Amino acid sequence: MAQGETSIRRVSGIGERSLGGVFSALLAITSDAVVAFDGAGTILLANDEALRLLAPAPLSPQTDLVGADVRTLFPPAVGLAPSTPFLMASLPFSTDGSTARIMRSAADGTPMTLAVRCERASGPGDTYLLVAHPDSGTVAATREHERLVEELSRANRRLSGTLDIVLGTLDSPSVSTLFERVLEELLQTMDATGTTVYLAETDGYHLRGTSGSLRGTTVPRFIPNGRSLAGLVARSEHALRLRVLPPEGESLRKGRLSYRTVMDEEAREAHRVRSSQLPPFTSFLAVPVRFGGHVIALIEVGWRNARAIPRDDADLLDAVTRYLAVQLVGAFSAMRAQRRGQLVTSATDLRDALVAEPFSEDTRERIYDAVSRDLDCVCAPLDGSSAMDGHEIVHLPRSHSEMAVPAELLGTDDGVTSLMPDAPLAMWLREQGEPCLGALVDGGTAEGNPVRFLALRSSDAEPFDDLELEYLRQVADTVSAISSGEQGRRRDHRISQALQRGMRNELQKVDGISSAGIYSSATEAAFVGGDFYDLIRLPDRHACVIMGDVSGKGVEAASVSAAVRTALGAYSWEGLAPARMVRLLNDFLLGFSRVETFATLFVGIIDLQQATLTYCSAGHPPAILLRDRTGELEWLDVQSGVVGAFADMAYRDGKVGLSDGDILLLYTDGTTEARAGDGRFFGEDGLRDAAMREGQRGFEGLLDRLLSTVEAFTGNSLDDDVAMVALRFDEVGAQGDGRDGGNAGARSV
Repeated sequence: MAQGETSIRRVSGIGERSLGGVFSALLAITSDAVVAFDGAGTILLANDEALRLLAPAPLSPQTDLVGADVRTLFPPAVGLAPSTPFLMASLPFSTDGSTARIMRSAADGTPMTLAVRCERASGPGDTYLLVAHPDSGTVAATREHERLVEELSRANRRLSGTLDIVLGTLDSPSVSTLFERVLEELLQTMDATGTTVYLAETDGYHLRGTSGSLRGTTVPRFIPNGRSLAGLVARSEHALRLRVLPPEGESLRKGRLSYRTVMDEEAREAHRVRSSQLPPFTSFLAVPVRFGGHVIALIEVGWRNARAIPRDDADLLDAVTRYLAVQLVGAFSAMRAQRRGQLVTSATDLRDALVAEPFSEDTRERIYDAVSRDLDCVCAPLDGSSAMDGHEIVHLPRSHSEMAVPAELLGTDDGVTSLMPDAPLAMWLREQGEPCLGALVDGGTAEGNPVRFLALRSSDAEPFDDLELEYLRQVADTVSAISSGEQGRRRDHRISQALQRGMRNELQKVDGISSAGIYSSATEAAFVGGDFYDLIRLPDRHACVIMGDVSGKGVEAASVSAAVRTALGAYSWEGLAPARMVRLLNDFLLGFSRVETFATLFVGIIDLQQATLTYCSAGHPPAILLRDRTGELEWLDVQSGVVGAFADMAYRDGKVGLSDGDILLLYTDGTTEARAGDGRFFGEDGLRDAAMREGQRGFEGLLDRLLSTVEAFTGNSLDDDVAMVALRFDEVGAQGDGRDGGNAGARSV
């Protein structure tokens, strides 16, 4: 017989499909106590009246007579386990069908007389049927009244529970709330041990909820389609009343119960079912939830102890599931949408994290951790560098060992390959005692090594569904793109480093000016920053100071920065005014850059002889001038537009006088836009206060102190590069000796 199939035994004879149902109904409605036992005295069956009338102890929800010795029901050893072998002759009644009257105590301790009849049942086997009832008419009437009251109470409880389910699940705010309410209401309404719900998908039925009473209990997470317990229930049109039979002697001798026999109490059919597919119950109801002719879910309600399940309990469950069908369809759609959103977000977050750092062994570990967390699985890396003799090394998760897996089991295609139970690789892993359900993920090759791993779950878990496989494909595509682009990124890095070496920030020595510059990169991995500065010594006691910030990073930004500095250096030696220099640069950049790269600039021409600074601030943060004589701070706020963005941009000059000891402070926007942990910006106010405070402490170390202030404000977590330049004018006006000499010609705009 194929794995997972069920076998069936049927009662032969007239009305075989209805005989079991008739017998079950008879046991439920009769007011007599009915007990069946075998030739060894072991009770095989007992109805509810037998529990009420013959149970040797006060009733409780766990009371069950099945499996007990029939002698414990009657004097002289009520409730005591006999120590002698069972003999039919030791019973206080005969087995020929005649009536015997037996005195014993009721559950409340009062004496009563029982009328007992017992007879051997015809047919194969050694089975005896016992029927008992109180001999006193008054007692019998009282017990019948109590039975009817209890049945009425139970019916009211069922009706109330059904209404609670309907009212409690109308417009449920979430899938989890719907499942929780339904399962808990069913648990209370039917006095059950536990409840479960499975949702149907293409490969089988996936567990999507259990009652709180089953926490810590092993419940099958997945039941495949076909000839299985789920298939048996799905083929039914109504709730099935099922009971797991005790294991047979042969099964016990094997020591492992791979299969159990499940009895359909109504059809009296026995089915052989895999133990791994059974819920943690002995007696249970299983019902298919149908919508539009398709089974969309399975619900199980069960009891740990064997018991006779009334037909009205099955009818109740049928009625509830007919109502829930519409609710579950909406819940299922909402749950899939929610799960898809979660996985897409996780895959996107992982991609963003991976592209922000160079590929390394830590990158692999980050991938494994993310997949394990998002899919509730384990990852087994495949080590291509250790491949040998047609095998590849896999790092097995359960045994924490390495093993050579045949290469033909792994395939050669990039991407994601699902591992179902019958896949050759899954069967190989199962033989090693390892998790075997999941997928093979191939992300290509990085640094000469394959980025491949197995995402695995145990053999009794649910396989990856279509949403989870799509998540793995997104991860594989991300890894493949990053790993294939790593070589190009490293090439760009080398080019950028070469450009950076050729355009180092430099402050030339200019007599009459003390200068200092500082640059801090936001990331160690930055190829080259877009921030740059320069101080160029010019003839006739002139100098040109430049600070700029080119948008972007990498090769494009580095090449644009180099071009800007080269052009401005040339323009400054031509004696052009700052606005004219910037206008020419704007035209140059519009034809130079292949992408939409622009720059902000501060270009200043310093005339030490005339003690003036003429400047053009093109979209750049306003420079600060600290006055030595008054201690006041001035913003140089004559502003123009950015460079390299628009052809018709207008630029204009600003001009300010200088005195000995004045300090000019230039900076990029990474300084004022530095952000604290609570979201506050350092801002112009923060820079103004810091410049006023630190300027009073002297020029030496001024920029170091300002940078420390900014870093402390951000908690040493800069979001952007920071560049600053400080110039102190030591000798301005006619007192200079003019030893630079030369004549740059007239300065014109």
